[in-house]
Amino acid sequence: MGKKLYVGNLAYSVTSESLEQMFLEFGTVTSAQVIQDRETGRSKGFGFVEMQTDDAAQRAINGMHDKQMDGRSLTVNEAKPREGGGAGGGRGGYGGGGRRY
Repeated sequence: MGKKLYVGNLAYSVTSESLEQMFLEFGTVTSAQVIQDRETGRSKGFGFVEMQTDDAAQRAINGMHDKQMDGRSLTVNEAKPREGGGAGGGRGGYGGGGRRY
């Protein structure tokens, strides 16, 4: 089954590859992604890690939550599904730029 984990309070220098390395000791990592700002490409300071098994995910939460990394106390917990269906984008539904005709 596997579990997707939210990892918050990451240093801006953390990459998706280094995030994956941080969680390998707890089991097989299916995916790891640091979320980046679309415009600047800079890390937003959080990411997601998907572990292959529920057991590995729980070990990762127990081992990484509140752990100090680069002077920051990590937040690690089970990721919650997105709310609102993910549609939209705040453009008002009038096409490009939100102009009214």
